Parts: sequence; C-alpha cells; structure tokens
Amino acid sequence: MTFDKWFKEQTRLVQIILLIIPFVGWVVELLVRISALLRKNTNTNILGLVIYIFFGGFIVLEVLDIICILGDKNLFLME
Repeated sequence: MTFDKWFKEQTRLVQIILLIIPFVGWVVELLVRISALLRKNTNTNILGLVIYIFFGGFIVLEVLDIICILGDKNLFLME
C-alpha cells in the first residue's frame, strides 16, 4: 500500500483541499496513516494512528495536520 507516497507527491494545495473536505479528509488521513504504518512501523506512526482513530473527528487534528503540511509537508506524528 503506497497511499502515503501518493499523498506526499501531491502539491500542498491538493493535500490541504483533500484534508479540508469533511468526510474525504477523514478517509484520506486514515489511509495515509495506515499506509505509512505498514511501510514504516515506528512508534511515531503507531502513536499518530492511535490518536487519530480515537480523536480523528475533531477539527483540531485537521488544523494541526494542515499546519504541519505547510511546514514540512508531513502529517502530524507521522514519519
């Protein structure tokens, strides 16, 4: 599964648009995190996925991810 690589190849504008759309953003972020975990099993990826599964419906995590994408083109708590 290489969904995280595909997501990183997109422009920042496309990434932000994919995250802003309510249901689509939740699904895209879940797929990106699962794909990153399968590809690179680190504690940071595991922690990010667990936090997102339990608190993914809150807008705060989406805003954090958008800020992180603008900063270093990576999601919050993801390697």
